[in-house]
Amino acid sequence: MAQHIDIPTREELTALLDERDPASVSIYLPTSPLPQDADADRIEFKNLAAEAIGQLEAGGADRAAVAGVREHADDLLDDDEFWTRMASSLAAFVTPGGVHTFRLPNRLTSMVEVSDRMHLKPLLRSVTFPQAAVVLALAQGSVRLIEVARDVPPEEIPVADLPSDVASAVGKASISDRTAAGRIQGSEGQKVRMRQFARLVDRAIRPVVAGLGMPLILAGAEPLASIYRSVNSYPGLADEGIPGNPEGASDQQLADAARGILDRLYEAELTQVRERFEARVAQGRGATDLTDIARAATFGAVDTLLADIDQSVPGFVDEESGAVTLDDSDDAANYGVVDELARRVLLSGGRVLALRADDIPGDTATAAILRYPV
Repeated sequence: MAQHIDIPTREELTALLDERDPASVSIYLPTSPLPQDADADRIEFKNLAAEAIGQLEAGGADRAAVAGVREHADDLLDDDEFWTRMASSLAAFVTPGGVHTFRLPNRLTSMVEVSDRMHLKPLLRSVTFPQAAVVLALAQGSVRLIEVARDVPPEEIPVADLPSDVASAVGKASISDRTAAGRIQGSEGQKVRMRQFARLVDRAIRPVVAGLGMPLILAGAEPLASIYRSVNSYPGLADEGIPGNPEGASDQQLADAARGILDRLYEAELTQVRERFEARVAQGRGATDLTDIARAATFGAVDTLLADIDQSVPGFVDEESGAVTLDDSDDAANYGVVDELARRVLLSGGRVLALRADDIPGDTATAAILRYPV
């Protein structure tokens, strides 16, 4: 399946957070989904990769390690097909042993980080609020699964074994056909057929939407929309859907409606997080001081970490005590303190939300909801 977007799963994110190599390079750059902009994207990546190589050499990195990073960066630059299928941003994580890339729906700023671990806080933004969704356009006579993102044209996703319509899905010439025993007829019989159809659709799309990890937005008319919701097995199905028969709507019209739903989902979740944080502060279970949060994260006490996506906090966090040592600037030795806190929170089963500064309660760059007072 050709996709413009590949958001990391929690397992992929945890693996990246755990990865350690003295020559770890993290590169972020805004990109364009238009193939004619591919050369400009490649030039920006080339410049950022050169900056990373310079930092490694200035920091005295092993020459073989530097050569390995350069080789993998050059290989990616030479991949013509890769650069013609971009989203809104690209995240690339390069070590002497290989490269991992993610095409993201969020618009990120250009940056490069060199350390002994990956810089993942900008990537967390896409995991937190991907600004992307999958629309299931469901009608009695047709089914479409459409990938939608903020600045990327909508694209229909091919799905193996996806039924084409209600009647053929249940092996009938018409939705009104009776069973051999003559029991299914009338409006109730039609609903039985629709439910059978909905189960087949759910079974076909489930592995696809689960792999993408995006919200699923249902476009459909009643009663089929409610019938599908009654059999849906994907936990990311949004409560709000796109009403009406989608057969007369273009992919772009469905995408526009879906983006409005995504905005409302984002605002509702932010409101819930702010209200929950304020309630926990009153109970002694909210923290805004970075040293307090670091200690809580080290001992598994953070339920939810809220971090400013745009602020870099270079330094170190002690493995045992959680004590924080801050540096004045980034170099090839230190790392992002908040990235390390995110790793500890995720490994202890907590949640990490990468937000804009204005969305974080308490006028601070980092806040946390704690499981218990620390």
